[in-house]
Amino acid sequence: MPLLSIFLTKFLFVMAALLPIMNPPGLVPIFISMTARNTPQQRRYLARRIALYCALLLVGSMYVGGYVLSFFGVSLPVVQMSGGLLITFAAWRMLNDTPAEASQPSTEPSRGDSQAELKQRAFYPLTFPLTVGPGSISVAITIGATLTGSGKGIVRYAVAPLAGSAAILACSVLVYLCYSHADKLLRYLGQTGSVVFLRLSAFILLCLGVQIMWDGFGELAAQWLRDNAASFH
Repeated sequence: MPLLSIFLTKFLFVMAALLPIMNPPGLVPIFISMTARNTPQQRRYLARRIALYCALLLVGSMYVGGYVLSFFGVSLPVVQMSGGLLITFAAWRMLNDTPAEASQPSTEPSRGDSQAELKQRAFYPLTFPLTVGPGSISVAITIGATLTGSGKGIVRYAVAPLAGSAAILACSVLVYLCYSHADKLLRYLGQTGSVVFLRLSAFILLCLGVQIMWDGFGELAAQWLRDNAASFH
């Protein structure tokens, strides 16, 4: 099979695996609710940073994430439970913001909106666990094992890694495009619509966090039952 065909096949494989999990268009409402007090310029800066952090985090997870988790003895269900807890905490804080704080975008940067603070927020919680959560990391680790475990020679050590990295770059560009234009949606909604919209987004995020925790707990419970099945007989 020609190398270009192999490259495109693996590129599309990674895109098809990651995009439904990341779902950048679906995260736009939550991004708006978590940056409603920032200016449009700050949102665009955050969008660039988030896209960069997404690319780095996913590439790192794809090629070294499995080794890191194995080194520390951490399983993927534990990552799911921890990430779900972080998402739940962030959503709870959003639900308890006052309506004015949640719906009114700022026109002036606040004291907490320095460049250093924006960089910190861009990674946590906006990149991890919101945009690249436990599900995306789990998929990236699995994809990395699949890509590097198949093929020989140049396909295994060059074509597959390049295809995976290119697919992650494409996903990150889509994240940037969605987040950088999020302020247009906020203008269309108006003040009352924004309050309703942001509260619903926070509640949905809370549900997602609980669901991720529950999935991780289910995996841990199933593993415990398998390990202790003999003791029940």
